[in-house]
This record gives sequence, structure tokens and C-alpha cells, in this order.
Amino acid sequence: EDRYLVRLDEQDDPKRMKNLQKWVIVLVVCSGALCATCASSVAGFAETGISRDLHVGEEVAILGISLYVLGLGEHAIASYCNCLGPLLIGPFSEVQGRNPIYRVSYFLFFALSFPVAFAPHISVYLVFRFLTGFCSSAFLSVAGGTVSDLFDDTKVAIPMAVYTVSPFIGPVLGPLISGYAARANTTWRWTFRLLIIWTFIELMLLLWLVPETLAPVILKHKAQRLRKSTGDQNYWAPIDRREGTLMHALLMSCYVPFKLLATDYMALLIDLWAALILGIQYLTFQAFPIIFEQGHGFNVQSTGLSFIGMGLGLFIGLALQPFFSRYLRQQREKYDGKPPPEVQLVVGQFGAVLMPISLFWLAFTTYPHVHWVVPIIASTPFGTGIFFAYAAIFTYTVTAYRPVAASAMAANAFVRTASAAAFPLFARQMYDTLGTVGATALLAGLTTVAAPLPFVFYRIGARLRASSKFTTSPE
Repeated sequence: EDRYLVRLDEQDDPKRMKNLQKWVIVLVVCSGALCATCASSVAGFAETGISRDLHVGEEVAILGISLYVLGLGEHAIASYCNCLGPLLIGPFSEVQGRNPIYRVSYFLFFALSFPVAFAPHISVYLVFRFLTGFCSSAFLSVAGGTVSDLFDDTKVAIPMAVYTVSPFIGPVLGPLISGYAARANTTWRWTFRLLIIWTFIELMLLLWLVPETLAPVILKHKAQRLRKSTGDQNYWAPIDRREGTLMHALLMSCYVPFKLLATDYMALLIDLWAALILGIQYLTFQAFPIIFEQGHGFNVQSTGLSFIGMGLGLFIGLALQPFFSRYLRQQREKYDGKPPPEVQLVVGQFGAVLMPISLFWLAFTTYPHVHWVVPIIASTPFGTGIFFAYAAIFTYTVTAYRPVAASAMAANAFVRTASAAAFPLFARQMYDTLGTVGATALLAGLTTVAAPLPFVFYRIGARLRASSKFTTSPE
């Protein structure tokens, strides 16, 4: 029977591609992730125009961001059906491959962006903002897997760090793009027209430059070609003889993330920490216009530039990644190649300390008499802290819950995006009531309360995981 078992040859193995081709694929996937998340905040400076032209209040216009984020995580709390998307994508990608997910999701993202840009009514705008987020989330649900398909465990750290930072640069880049679009053109619709152009370019790059990288699916296609070319139907790939049906896999993929949240305390705690961080980051997209337009007299274009500090912080975090990779190599040597997952949380400890420092610094430099460059500089450590925290959260989740890694990441995304969708809705009321100093200091206080979490997780993580049915054995 093994005689007909199809195996990967050197030319088939994605891990044996030339490094240049691997990095081209990684960069295309990263730019696609950046575009998908940039679209969430790109509506930030379109709110005034939407409110005026579609005859609604600003709170309703802000829903364009929240609904996209709900679609992006596919976690519409009001409708359980909408949270099934990323949980269903995993099993489909395991059978059909990553490329069909990429191409279909980005084509729908591109096509459904037209009703947003040319919406005649607020209901059309809001419905299609949700749908575009829903479609782009399918891309994000499998994009990280492409990076792991291409690189061995010993070489994956840097490309994975590059991918990790790209979805977080997107929300920072969005206000910068929309600020310039609003200044250069008389209509808010040009913000979304630019997004249509960008998504079309990304779709073309995916079609031309990104091949299938999932090894089981490559073998499946190879077996199909051999059966067709030889006429011998005995050729088979391991995926052809997998146990269980696709429907069973779909049902399990929807069930496990919620069971994980309900029964595994470690997974729930780290997901709540992730939710707080992302919620505060998305709240800043509403807070920065208040701080810089009202406090410093910035116009829309200049306010978009105020996010540069946070973006620079993300790049600084990426630049420091090799130092933490060296630390992780030392830990692998110390534990004979099998370090406990908690070593991944060390980088998160740095992030947990940087975030409250940055937000307190930002809070007490928002006074109008303080030069505007100071709060921008103050936001830089916040960006670095975000990168460090999420690098720790993602790598810990995948390594600690490796048997159910996809479900663990889906559970994390469920909690995270629900928070990111909710926080912007009360930003203006909070800043109007507490002022820029009080409101930003409140956010800093929340991150201060949360700062000990990665240190606590590092100490008790193995103990909590010992009773888990989903985790790898605590070493």
C-alpha cells in the first residue's frame, strides 16, 4: 500500500523553496493582513462626512468601525451565526488548502467594498462594512499558517514576528491614510475608493505570487495528478484517508473554542488580557482626534500623522525581536530543546510594563500648553508594548495549546475583537466627561492593574495547565 502513498519531493516541499521566494510570499501575506486591518480604522476620519451626507449622528457613523471589527473577528455578539466564520474556515483550509481561502476572501473583500464607497443610505454602509470585515477575516484566519508552512521551527521566529506586527500596523496606518484622503478630497467616499484600489492590488499579488503552501493539500493535489496521468486510482495522500467527516470537523471546530474558554482558566485569563490591550488600542483611534484636534488645533491630515509615534513603536518592537529570539534559543538549550511554554511570556512582561508608562506619559502631556510632539513621542512605547504583549500572547497560545492551536487562537480572537468593537463606542463620552488627562490616565490605570498578569502567568501557568485537557504537558 505504501508504494502508492504520495510523498513530498524536494521540488514540492514548501520548506525547501528558495529564501527569496519564501520572503516574497511572506511579504505579500503580510501586506494583505495589513490591508485587512487597516480597513478597520480607515473610517476614523470619514465619520463627519458620513454623519453629514447620510444624515445620522456621529455615534451611528462610528458603528462603521465597530461593525467592521465585529466582522473582522466574525464575533457579532448579537447573532451567534456571525461568530462561526473563522471557526469554519480552519477545517475547510485543511481540506482545500490556504490558496482558495485567500483568493475567495480577498475577491469578496474587494467586491463588497464598492457598496461601502458608494453607499446611498446608512444601512447600506453599515451592512457592507460588516460584510467586508467578515470576508477579510477569512484571510487573517489562515495567513499565519502560511508562515509556519514555509519555515522550520528554528528559523520561523523572525518571519513570524514580521507577520505578527503587520495586523497591528494596519489600524495605526488607517487614520494616516484617511486623514490625507479627507484633506485632499472633498468627499469621505475617496477614503474607501483608495481601499478598493489597494484590495485589488493585493488580490492580484495573491493570484500571481502566492502558491499553495499547506503540505497535506500539496500531496492531495499531487495524488490527483498521478491518478489522472497514469489512470491508476490506487495513488493516495494521507488527507484522502483522514478519519471522520468534514461536517464532524466543522462541528468540533465550533465547539472546542467555547469549551476552552469555559473550562481552561489559563486560556481565559490570557485572552482577557489580550482583549484589554486591543480594546484600548482601538479606543485611541477615537481619542487621538480629540487630543490633537481640540487640544492642539490639528487639522484632519495632521491628526492622521499623530499615529506615527505608535507605528514607530511597533517597528521598534520588531527590530528588538532578534534579542528575544536569542533568549528563547538559550532556553531551548537549557531545557534540552523542550522549554515550558511560559518562557514565551518573558517578552510580554516588558510589554506589560511599557504600556502603562507610555499611557501615563501621554495623559499628562495632553495639555494644550505642552508641545504636540511630546504626546506623539509618548505614544511610541505604547506601540512597542503592544507588539511585545501580542508576540507573547500568540506564541504562548500556540505552544501551550498546540493540540488545539487553531481553536485556541479562535477563542482568543473571539474575546479580543469583541472588546475592540465595544471600546470605541464610549470613547467620546468618556473624554468629554473626564477630559483628555483624566480619560487617558484611566486607560493607563487599567493597564497598570493588568501589568502584573504576565508575571503571574509565568509563575502559575504550568500549574493551571496541569489540569487542562487541551494543553501540552507542563514541562
